[in-house]
Amino acid sequence: MSEPSFEDLLKQFDQTHPQSGAGGAAVGDKVRGVLVSIGEEFAFVDLGGKSEGRIEVSVLKDDEGNLKSAVGDTIETHVTGKDEDSGMLLLGSQHGHRYHGIEEVEGAYRQGLPVQGQVSAAVKGGVEVQVAGLRAFCPASQVDIRFIEDLSELVGQRLDFRITKFEGGRRPNLVLSRKVLLEEEQRQRAEETRAQLHEGAVLSGIVTSLKDYGAFVDIGGLEGMIHISQLAFGHVKHPSEILSVGQSVEVSVLRIEPPSGPKGREKIALSIRALARDPWQEAANSFPVGQRVSGRVSRLQPFGAFVELAPGIDGLVHISELGAGRRVNHPSEVLNVGDPVEATVLGVDSERRRISLSLDETKAGEAGWQAPGGTSDVPAAEVPEKTMGSFGALLQASLKKGQS
Repeated sequence: MSEPSFEDLLKQFDQTHPQSGAGGAAVGDKVRGVLVSIGEEFAFVDLGGKSEGRIEVSVLKDDEGNLKSAVGDTIETHVTGKDEDSGMLLLGSQHGHRYHGIEEVEGAYRQGLPVQGQVSAAVKGGVEVQVAGLRAFCPASQVDIRFIEDLSELVGQRLDFRITKFEGGRRPNLVLSRKVLLEEEQRQRAEETRAQLHEGAVLSGIVTSLKDYGAFVDIGGLEGMIHISQLAFGHVKHPSEILSVGQSVEVSVLRIEPPSGPKGREKIALSIRALARDPWQEAANSFPVGQRVSGRVSRLQPFGAFVELAPGIDGLVHISELGAGRRVNHPSEVLNVGDPVEATVLGVDSERRRISLSLDETKAGEAGWQAPGGTSDVPAAEVPEKTMGSFGALLQASLKKGQS
């Protein structure tokens, strides 16, 4: 079956949507409507209020030539003109319209409408762009909101621009900006995001950059930061261990600080960890007192060695529990960071997020006490410092010092 001609589609459209003029829309206005038919060259849009328009099918296709919209879909577009014969509105797109000829391009410049162009080369100071068969230039500073180190990556891409300079003649001088369009879109998305922005809100975002101290995320026209401590419950040396630029993430809003000045932006603190299940909720069941457990030494301190038992859960082997009966002056005499170890759980205090461990195998199976704050009936003050392990010893030493 052959594709319907433009004349057939126009006739069909006129029968179902009687003409009633421009409906008050002017060139450059943004309009929203429903696709009612799609032909080989043109598609027709019902704009409501007995107003309609037509749009080039090429505008509705992606870079691979596949249609991005179907009949019945609502699209947002711009009015680019009016057909003098039928009175029908001519539509572009929510992005740039593919103009033809210098007259249309000049009209787009004077009306401030976006245009589509294909990047043909990376040149000194920017990129060369082909717009409706005309050669144009976009400065590097106007290519994107963020700095692009290698502009050659854009060659071959069809992008949207606004014409910022138009000098006619046999060889028109066109200067473009993509940045102004991106900034307008960003402001619009930012307003939509602010409407749902509050502490505790869960939002989707895209990772934009990684720093030693955390990750920056675009949550829809606004940028927030996830501090490295809020990436996960476990130890994270660098955000790149968990995230990559361009990755989609779900985040929780921790706090919002208002702008410091008229041109400043709000500071938004985000968290991924807040959306994860707290491993300490099951710590007492996962690491019962008296059980032998496996882990890896995460860091050493003069008073003992911290052992990562699971992501987000560290236990402490007090220095008195390192030597199996012999005196140890510093944990480094026995262990190194990264060493795998097996230890016995001496006590678990889930509320204070503390687990006391011992390297002494003979203590396996002994479950006569728990760390202070646990369920043991033995008062903390009566538990020997050596048996209490790291946290108990430090706590009791602090109490004794306060009483003296």
